[in-house]
Amino acid sequence: MKQMFLLALFAGIPFLSAFADQIVLRSGDRLTGTIVRSDEKSLVLKTDFAGEIKVEWPLIEKIASTQPLHLEFKDGSKAAGTVSTEDSGVVVTESAYAHETRPWNTITAMRNSEQEAAYQKSMHPGLLEQWKGSINLGFSLTRGNSATRNLNFAFKAARKTRNDKISIYASSIYATNDEPGAIPSTTANAEQGGARYDRDFDGRMFAFGSGDFQSDELQDLNLRTVLGGGLGIHLLQSDSLTLDLLGGANYTRENYTEFLNIFPGGTVGQELHFKFLSHSELTQSMHFYPDLSDTSQYRLVFRVAEVSKLNSWLGWQTSFSDTYVTNPPAGKQRNDAVLTTGLNVTFNH
Repeated sequence: MKQMFLLALFAGIPFLSAFADQIVLRSGDRLTGTIVRSDEKSLVLKTDFAGEIKVEWPLIEKIASTQPLHLEFKDGSKAAGTVSTEDSGVVVTESAYAHETRPWNTITAMRNSEQEAAYQKSMHPGLLEQWKGSINLGFSLTRGNSATRNLNFAFKAARKTRNDKISIYASSIYATNDEPGAIPSTTANAEQGGARYDRDFDGRMFAFGSGDFQSDELQDLNLRTVLGGGLGIHLLQSDSLTLDLLGGANYTRENYTEFLNIFPGGTVGQELHFKFLSHSELTQSMHFYPDLSDTSQYRLVFRVAEVSKLNSWLGWQTSFSDTYVTNPPAGKQRNDAVLTTGLNVTFNH
């Protein structure tokens, strides 16, 4: 009985392998498993004996799949079906009556049905999916010869898909001089926040709409509201460096303790994101907001921040911002500069 079982088992191995994908290497070795995905450089095969293994395309002589695969080509076309190879290229068989042959070097991506479903979901995610962001927190306290407190907090998050991007941010800084009789006892109390939506409409151009809100107790600014929109261009785009230029118009409402400003404004800006070394990134932006009803008046906002990663989720951040306004309330300075440093915690959803 035992001998009959072993005989049936070994006899069934070729039968089972007929239902598995196969890769033949140029060395003559044969690998059997399930083709998971590929890009222009390599192919991933899931095997029973070694899990997922990555094989570089130049090492592959032949492939044959028993499962349908989804392929993308350099000319932007797509195909789906079982895949095999011959001297002239890759044969994609969609049915018993339909097949086509493409050159090897025209394949840009290949995915099995499970990977294709995940890919399509990533291209059309739900509103609460694909968010990435960070939280910055810094605190200082002194006692003895001085008595001060300082707290700064910042939050930012972005959801980016193939065609659009939603970004939100908020920050605050609060500082006091707790010495008896100190004037002013509050030395900083400012908050700002906002959101922006970007929509790409070709390879480099995009449209945007935004809302920004700011208050600053020491400048007697109760609330500044800026609602705007316009067009931009991705001047540079790579994994390590992006540079955007943008321009448009806005509605600005500034509620100071002493007066109220409401005017149409312009928006001109540049935004830079640079990843350097293996664990650091720099963001910088400068935005110019002229008063279109009185071109002698304007606001200029400059920001720069650097984050050095300590591990996958924790880092140290240093940021600097400077806001210049031409018409602050009487007795107030035109410049407000803020330098902060502290912990940076990143998250993904």
